[in-house]
Amino acid sequence: MLKQINSHQVLWQDKILPCRVGRNGFSTAKQEGDGCTPTGTWKLLTVYYRADKISAPKTVLPNVEITQKMGWSDDPKDSAYNTCITLPYEFSHEKLWRDDNLYDLFITINHNINPIISGNGSAIFIHRMRESMVPTEGCLALKYEDLLHLVETAALDTCWIVGEDLA
Repeated sequence: MLKQINSHQVLWQDKILPCRVGRNGFSTAKQEGDGCTPTGTWKLLTVYYRADKISAPKTVLPNVEITQKMGWSDDPKDSAYNTCITLPYEFSHEKLWRDDNLYDLFITINHNINPIISGNGSAIFIHRMRESMVPTEGCLALKYEDLLHLVETAALDTCWIVGEDLA
C-alpha cells in the first residue's frame, strides 16, 4: 500500500518518498476545482504514458499510450465527466498530451468512478512532480524516479491510502 503520511511524504515499500498533494490540502468531501486531495483508499487502475518520451513501462497494471487527441473531462455538465475523451471536445477538459512533463507517465485511481458523481472531482491522478515542488490541483505528485518505481512494482491490488486524520 502507498500510504500518505502528510502533504509532503508518502510511504511505499518501507521507504518515505517526497510528494506533493492539492494546494488546499486534503478533503473528505472532494469537489471539482477545490484544489484538495480526496481522503480515502484509492486503487491504482491504469498507467498512461507518452511513448515519444519514455518506453512503455514494465507493469502488471494496464498500459495506455497517450495520443495527442486524448483528454479528460473535468466539466460537471458533461455526461462523460471524469473519463478519458477524444479531442477536440466541446466541454471543459484537461489535455493529456501536455507541453510540460507532468503527464508523461501517470496512474489513474478509482476516485469518483463507480458511480461517477458530477462535481465530486475529476482527473485525480498520480503523476510527476514539478521541479519547483509546488502543490497539485488535487492529485498526488511524485519525483519521476519514484513514480516509475511505483508503476513497475505495483500489484493489481495496490492502493493509495489517504487517511481521514490528514483532512
